[in-house]
Amino acid sequence: MSLPTPDDDARTHSERLRSLIRDEIARHGALPFSRYMERALYAPGLGYYSGALQKFGAGGDFITAPEMTPLFGHSLARQLADLMALCAPCIVETGAGSGRLAVDLLGALDRLGAAPTHYFILELSADLRERQRETLAAGQPALASRVSWLDSLPPQFDGVVIGNEVLDAMPVERVRGNAGGIDQAVVDTVEDDLVLDWRPAPPALTAEARRLGFSDGYDSEINLVARAWVAEWARRIGRGALLLIDYGFPQAEYYHADRYQGTLMCHYRHHAHGDPLWMPGLNDITAHVDFTAIAQAAFDAGMSLAGYTSQARFLLNCGLLELLGESSGADAMTRARHNAAVNRLTSPAEMGELFKVICLTRGLPDTPLRGFLRGDRSHTL
Repeated sequence: MSLPTPDDDARTHSERLRSLIRDEIARHGALPFSRYMERALYAPGLGYYSGALQKFGAGGDFITAPEMTPLFGHSLARQLADLMALCAPCIVETGAGSGRLAVDLLGALDRLGAAPTHYFILELSADLRERQRETLAAGQPALASRVSWLDSLPPQFDGVVIGNEVLDAMPVERVRGNAGGIDQAVVDTVEDDLVLDWRPAPPALTAEARRLGFSDGYDSEINLVARAWVAEWARRIGRGALLLIDYGFPQAEYYHADRYQGTLMCHYRHHAHGDPLWMPGLNDITAHVDFTAIAQAAFDAGMSLAGYTSQARFLLNCGLLELLGESSGADAMTRARHNAAVNRLTSPAEMGELFKVICLTRGLPDTPLRGFLRGDRSHTL
C-alpha cells in the first residue's frame, strides 16, 4: 500500500485517537468493528468527520458531486420543489459537507419560486458547521438567514429530508461465515498496536447473516445503524419525504457470491485503500449501501417507496442536460468543467451507475415523481 505520508501534526492527531481507542479496549475489551468505525469517524474533536482536517475537494480526500458542478444541485432542486409542494416548504440536509450543496439548492429553488422557509442542516462536526456558515454567507447571502443547524433529529418534521453520501459513512458490522457458524470482526490491541480479530457473532447478527446467505469464507458488511437511522426518520416525518443518494446495490447484488470480500473501503488524499486500522482519524472509512435493507426499514416504520433508480437516470429525468445547455453562455473553461462533471455524474463507468437515488415518503399523494419517471428500478429491491 503506497499512500501519501502524513505530516507530523497529522500523525500526532491520529495517535491521540489511537490512544483513545486503546483506552476503551483496555476498559471494555475488544470492540465490535462498528464501534471502532464510529470512533474513527466521529470521536469528538478527533474522528475523521469531527476533526478539523480538510476532507472535501482537490485538497482533501475525495470529491463529492456538489463539489464537481452546481448543476448537480440545480437538477436535484427541481425534484425538491415538487416534493415540498406536496408537503411543506422545509428541508433538512443531513451531513452537509462543505455547504456547497446547500448553496446550490437554495439558489436554484429561489429561481424556481420555491425557496424553503426553513433549511435545516443536521451536522455534528463543529468544524464543518463553521465551514458551512462561511460557504453560505459567501454563496447565498440573501438566503443564509433561513438556514439553521440541528444537533439531533427533530422530534417531528414535515418537509423533505435529503442526504448525499451519508449512509455510506455509517458504522457497519463486518461479518464472516465459517464452517461452524458466523464470526464478527472486532478490533483489539497487541502490544499497543490495533489489530483486527474475529469472534463468534451474537445471536441476532448471526441470524441476519444466515438470512443473507453468508457461507464459509464469505466476508461482508451489515449496516444495522443505517437501518435504524432511516427507521427513526420514518417515525418523525409526518408528511414528507426522505431522499437519499449514495453508492450501493439492491440486496441480491450486494451479497452476490462474487462479492465475497465485501465493499469496505478507505480514502486518503484521493487514494483508496483497504486498511481501516491505518492512521485512524486521517482517512474516511466507507461501505456501500444495501438499498433493499434501507427500503425495508422505512417500510416497516410506515413509509412508502416512491422511487429507486440510478443517479444518472435521476439527474437526466430532472433536466440535467437541459441545465447543461443553459450554461453554454459561460466561458470556455467553465463549459469544459461542466461537461466533464456531467460526464462523470452520469457515465456508467463513473458515478452514473454505481450511485443510486431512493425516495421514501409518508402522508403524500401517490404522485409519480419526475426523478423516477423513466428507469425506475423499484422492482429490483
